[in-house]
Amino acid sequence: MDGKSDRSLQRLRSFSLCAVMSEFTLRPFRWSDVPAITTIYRHYVENTAITFDTEAPGEEAIAEKYAGLLKLGHPVIIAEGTDKVLGYAYASFYRPRAAYRFTCEDSIYLDPAATGKGLGRAMLTALLEQSKQHGFKQMLAVCTADTANSIAIHEKFGFERVGYYKSVGLKFDRWHDIVHLQKAL
Repeated sequence: MDGKSDRSLQRLRSFSLCAVMSEFTLRPFRWSDVPAITTIYRHYVENTAITFDTEAPGEEAIAEKYAGLLKLGHPVIIAEGTDKVLGYAYASFYRPRAAYRFTCEDSIYLDPAATGKGLGRAMLTALLEQSKQHGFKQMLAVCTADTANSIAIHEKFGFERVGYYKSVGLKFDRWHDIVHLQKAL
């Protein structure tokens, strides 16, 4: 690992020591996490409008996506309970064009049984730190307008509402609005 990666890992480990008290640890992604990530994401695709994907990707597509994130050095964090992945978070380019290279979008997904326990807050804390270390200057959150918890946690972390788009996603025979939130890193 290079020096920057070593420091990031050390900070993540020190953060994990605090998180252990809450019955989970935060750690870097491992390839063995792909099946659990696929299962967690499938739940959100099939049951919610949190993601606008309408078909759940398989393990191969998830692995390809994470290979791309890792190749770029983007932050990817796993929350783990007792031998079980409880959630995952990553920061990716907001848009693929070069002018956006310092702007990222966060994504955090939790096992439905792991919500409401401070895990999202811990993951967002770590993701903000890792994204800043990576060199991102702005982080955006794109939330479905009726996901009050997602919007609220971002606002608690200092994100500001900067955009509202009406009826931009059709899922489950219903049009959904999205809220854009932004935070300088």
